[in-house]
Amino acid sequence: MANRHTIILMQTSQNRATRTFMDYESVSQAMDGICRLYERKLKDLNPANRDITYDVADLYNFIDGLADMSALVYDHSIQGYLPYDRQWIKQRIFQHLKKLAN
Repeated sequence: MANRHTIILMQTSQNRATRTFMDYESVSQAMDGICRLYERKLKDLNPANRDITYDVADLYNFIDGLADMSALVYDHSIQGYLPYDRQWIKQRIFQHLKKLAN
């Protein structure tokens, strides 16, 4: 999954106007981007706290709390994008964070 262009599609609420996307050069960068998005939300909710910590369950709750989140990952063999759901994103985030911890 390295160096495969990835687009994260998300909708933060039931309001269709909250639909947006984030564009990354790789799946790994996309997972970093989702983590940074959550970290920014935590900082916004806790502006007085300088050190904010969270665990993977908190990140999963954030992802599950969104109205929608999915990924489109470019596959060179078909010269197109393959869709992946929120569960796939959570599995990839776990693998990504595990790799960073080692």
